Amino acid sequence: MSKRPYALYTAMVFGYAFLYLPIVSLIVYSFNKSRLVTVWGGFSTRWYDALLQNESLLAAAQKSLIVASLAATFAVVLGTLSGLALSRFGQFRGRVLLSIMTSAPLVMPEVMLGLSALLLFVSLQELTGWPEGRGLMTITIAHITLCTSYVTIIVQSRLAQMDESLEEAALDLGARPWKVFFLVTLPVIAPALVAGWLLAFTLSLDDLVVASFVSGPSSTTLPIEVYSKVRLGLTPEVNALATLIIVFVTMTITVVGLIAHRESKRKSALI
Repeated sequence: MSKRPYALYTAMVFGYAFLYLPIVSLIVYSFNKSRLVTVWGGFSTRWYDALLQNESLLAAAQKSLIVASLAATFAVVLGTLSGLALSRFGQFRGRVLLSIMTSAPLVMPEVMLGLSALLLFVSLQELTGWPEGRGLMTITIAHITLCTSYVTIIVQSRLAQMDESLEEAALDLGARPWKVFFLVTLPVIAPALVAGWLLAFTLSLDDLVVASFVSGPSSTTLPIEVYSKVRLGLTPEVNALATLIIVFVTMTITVVGLIAHRESKRKSALI
């Protein structure tokens, strides 16, 4: 019995090392003086200076952040509405179709999703003249389709765990349904909405396959730009950019976690 905790801790250490050592290595080599990515040549911040002068990489990062923010925001709105319909409206006409549409992107290969989105945009352009070519708009729409499914699952799961008597009590006291949603339901599922937004933002920012199908010459996102540089020869500038993104994401998650922890402590004190 005494050996089991040591085996568990050993497996945990190896598991975390497998996940996070590559990230630590990336951060360390972003301060590498050598131009070779995997050869240490001394400490230097030259690649951060070079990153600030790399207009193509910065432009791609800016486009990816814009697309990810828009896609995550719209995905949260649509995913909340879908999750609310599936968990609160019972049986209604089109429920099966809605359930299939929201779950299909979860199991569909991204190649098929990107190809189907490309064919859709091409057909719409031939029929209506919109969209005029592929760009940030088409990438955003495709990413909304991909991310809405994940947000729907998160919101639906949170609504399933929620005590419906809170909403029923508000309705019995005379509140209208929209007021119940904004004053009772929405505050309860707010952590799920934040989690869904962060997940959708990450999925959109990280996507390469779908974006490569629906992007145009002037809408190169960061994953596409990095992938093209990998084929031509990667420089530590990418490591520097990845380090800044990791720091930003870590700070965001830390702030959200502290806010959620403080909110949970406040609710526990009230109870």
